[in-house]
Amino acid sequence: MRFMFVGDSMTIGRAGDYTWRYRMWQHLNSTLGGPYEIVGPRSELYDTSADAPTSHAYADPAFPRDARRHLAGWGEGWQHMAPLIGPAARAGRADVLLVSLGLIDLGFYTKADETAANARRFIAAAREARPAVRMVLLPVIPNVRAEEDAPFAAEVARFNELLAKAVADLTTDASPILLAARPQSYDIHHDTYDGTHPNASGEHRLAGEFAAALHQAWGIGGPYQGPWAAGGGRPGL
Repeated sequence: MRFMFVGDSMTIGRAGDYTWRYRMWQHLNSTLGGPYEIVGPRSELYDTSADAPTSHAYADPAFPRDARRHLAGWGEGWQHMAPLIGPAARAGRADVLLVSLGLIDLGFYTKADETAANARRFIAAAREARPAVRMVLLPVIPNVRAEEDAPFAAEVARFNELLAKAVADLTTDASPILLAARPQSYDIHHDTYDGTHPNASGEHRLAGEFAAALHQAWGIGGPYQGPWAAGGGRPGL
């Protein structure tokens, strides 16, 4: 089984981050019970000092190079990934796409309706390349801007409604799509380092929702054993 992580700055991560991709790799290793592969055309982190995706300085240098693969970009959204996903999914022979996109679109590029149309373009392109591909889509988590910008918050809410409708309209037996839940108790003041990008706690919560969707709907892997699983509270590293 081949997994591909697709996303924006929350997924690619910056130099020095663990990333939620790393947390998901740990989860797959501990629960999958069989061979798997992480695929994608990129492996870098974003270097904020160079303003470019050129860093390989993951917080854990033991994170295997093959497991670092992804299709994510700082400042890239549904409109950027729609033309890229077909070639990437075909080349990587991706079986499952784990997708976190939308916030950057709504914040800088497109309104909710156009963003949702780009999400549908993405789904169509992925299926053209891999007709049996499965997808798990994460809704947009409102960031700190949404607390002060009511029109932006409304666009986020509107897009999440449209994304749910797209999932309901487009899921098929041959190529099922799941809408993951917003991470339980996700708090941008505790689970991010800047009101948008996940810190260690947020990384675990994002990975946990993808893991829950895979396990509950398709029996892939197991329950996510985040640091909070045994005793509650907020996870650390």
